[in-house]
Amino acid sequence: MAYTHLNQDRSLKDPGLAFRVVFALGFAVVFIIALVGSLTGMPWRSWLPGAESCKSLFGGVQAAVYSFMSHTL
Repeated sequence: MAYTHLNQDRSLKDPGLAFRVVFALGFAVVFIIALVGSLTGMPWRSWLPGAESCKSLFGGVQAAVYSFMSHTL
């Protein structure tokens, strides 16, 4: 059981894993906001930082998540 605890501590300290988890969660949240805004015809690109100049939905979401992550990490 102590071996499992040691593996959990090591995986939580991995900065690459933390980056991927924060990116995935941020992408999901921002994607839902952008999708709802896009489906309802609202100007969602102006709501998200970094997404103003992007043409595609995924490109705008990715730019917004990277902008968000640069402020948090």
